[in-house]
Amino acid sequence: MDHSGHGMTMDLPPFTLGRGLEWSADPFFLVACLVGLALYGWGVVRLVRRGDKWPVGRTVAYVVGVLSLMLMMCTRLNDYGMVMFSVHMVQHMVISMVSPILILLGAPITLALRALPTAGRGRKGPRELLLMFLHSRYMRIVTHPAFTIPLFIASLYGLYFTPLFDTLMGSKAGHIAMMVHFLAVGLVFFWPIMGVDPGPHRPGYLMRMLELFAGMPFHAFFGIALMMASEPMVETFKNPPASLGIEALSDQNAAGGIAWAFSEIPSVLVLVALLFQWYASDQRQARRTDRAADRDGDKELEAYNAYLASLNAQGR
Repeated sequence: MDHSGHGMTMDLPPFTLGRGLEWSADPFFLVACLVGLALYGWGVVRLVRRGDKWPVGRTVAYVVGVLSLMLMMCTRLNDYGMVMFSVHMVQHMVISMVSPILILLGAPITLALRALPTAGRGRKGPRELLLMFLHSRYMRIVTHPAFTIPLFIASLYGLYFTPLFDTLMGSKAGHIAMMVHFLAVGLVFFWPIMGVDPGPHRPGYLMRMLELFAGMPFHAFFGIALMMASEPMVETFKNPPASLGIEALSDQNAAGGIAWAFSEIPSVLVLVALLFQWYASDQRQARRTDRAADRDGDKELEAYNAYLASLNAQGR
């Protein structure tokens, strides 16, 4: 018996990690991930061939980020996620909070801007169009915290506590759209906070930390609400297949625990990345100051010393 027209059978055996990790590719995500990896690889190879360097760490972060997306959508975790709230919540949290962080650390936009050729005077090629998009009013809006933080929160409460979730889960297109939405929300939320790529909204490091912690408590509250509920709250998962051997409420409680845990783990990862970026930025600024001092003989220090000398002379 099919579930929601997805071709996934209702008689799935009880969930184990081994069964969940079996290959069962969603064609849309499989093609999208392979294309993403191929384009990134083309960019890196193009830079290397012309003698430019590209940090290995960025490549590793991007590849692992895309592979984490494939892990969620191209294995039987995706099948189990259609009938088990807990497995679905793992998908949601990884796709919206782990994959985006790793992809952003890979700096794909910076790579594209460096690898794509310029179109020439008066012409617009892919590089020019990308720059126009980055500087557009649309991007200024969707990366502003006044937009990203409410969107991040609404993706939990506005989805699971309304009939919208059941509607989306009722069709393959709806399910794919929901997963794409999770990824997009994660990207626009974390990009201004810890992304390496240039963007229209890039506040100071302290403000970035405040933006990060402004959204995370709502994840914890959402998880606690699911854990403390006395009855199943989402229609899709109210009657799990008997073959799974699970009870809907306990599965929902597990989903809540997963949502709560994921409000902490990515916060720590992003905070570490932010502190590292902050330190690296200070080091770069110090090196620029030293180079400027070497070029002009440290005129600023000489002027300050002259000022102190004049004060001392006046005091005699």
